[in-house]
Amino acid sequence: MPDEKTDELLTLEEVARYLKVSTWTIHRFIRQNRLPGYRLGHQWRFRKRLVDEWLERKSTDRSNSAEG
Repeated sequence: MPDEKTDELLTLEEVARYLKVSTWTIHRFIRQNRLPGYRLGHQWRFRKRLVDEWLERKSTDRSNSAEG
């Protein structure tokens, strides 16, 4: 079972700060279905664990594409 810290919910602004990108970039990732998140009313929420997994996959994707 994931601990509370890794399973916490982040807002769009918190994800942007966490990834060190603009909120516009996060909006673009959402529109392109590149970043896992969901809407609660008019606001976006992201599970930190899923953002971390997404980030890890992106890192792995880059490593694999550099080799091949």
